[in-house]
Amino acid sequence: MDDTIRLAQQPEADELLGRSPLAALTGMLLDQQVPMEKAFAGPLAIAQRLGEDDLDPHRIAAYDPEAFAALLSAKPAVHRYPAAMAKRIQQLCQYLVEHYDGDAQAVWRDAASGRELLDRLTALPGYGKQKAQIFLALLGKQFGVTPEGWRQAAGAYGEAGSYRSVADITGPESLEKVRAFKQQAKREAKAASAAKQAPAGRRKA
Repeated sequence: MDDTIRLAQQPEADELLGRSPLAALTGMLLDQQVPMEKAFAGPLAIAQRLGEDDLDPHRIAAYDPEAFAALLSAKPAVHRYPAAMAKRIQQLCQYLVEHYDGDAQAVWRDAASGRELLDRLTALPGYGKQKAQIFLALLGKQFGVTPEGWRQAAGAYGEAGSYRSVADITGPESLEKVRAFKQQAKREAKAASAAKQAPAGRRKA
C-alpha cells in the first residue's frame, strides 16, 4: 500500500489508509452523504473503538450487529447514518472472508485487467458501478494498481489531471478542487432537472 495518502487530511487516519487495504475499502464505502475527509477518517475511528491498530475483517464480520452499530453510533458518530453503515461494513467484511479469506488486497492483487478489477469491485457489498470506478481510479492513481485498461474501466474518474473524485485528492488544494467540481456538477444536474420540468409546468398552467 502507500504511505503518502492524504484523503482524510489527518496524518494518523491517512497512515492507516495507506497501509490497510480494508481501511481504504471501508473509507470508500463510507464516502456518501458526509464530507469526503470525514468518510476516510472513519476507518481509524472504528479501529480505535475496537481497540486495534487496524481493521480485522474476520472480527468485524463476526461482531454482534447491534454492538457494532452502537460502536459506530457513539458520539461523535462515525457517519451521518452509523447504523446503516455498520451493517454495510459488516456485509463487506463477511464477503471478503467468504470470497477472499479475509484478504482485502486480494480483490485487486492479481486482477488481469481493468475490466476484471471493476467487476470484482462492483461485486462488493455497498459498491455500485460509480463507487467501484472511483475506487479503481484511486487504486491506479495513488496505490500503483494499474492492470491493463484500468483508466478505461474507471471511466472519467481515471482521466489524468482531473479533479473529479477522491482518487484525485493528494492534499488540501486538490481537496478543494474536487469539492468545487462536485458542487458544480450538482448545480448543473439541478438546472437540467428544472429545465426538464419547466415545459410540463407550463402545460399544466
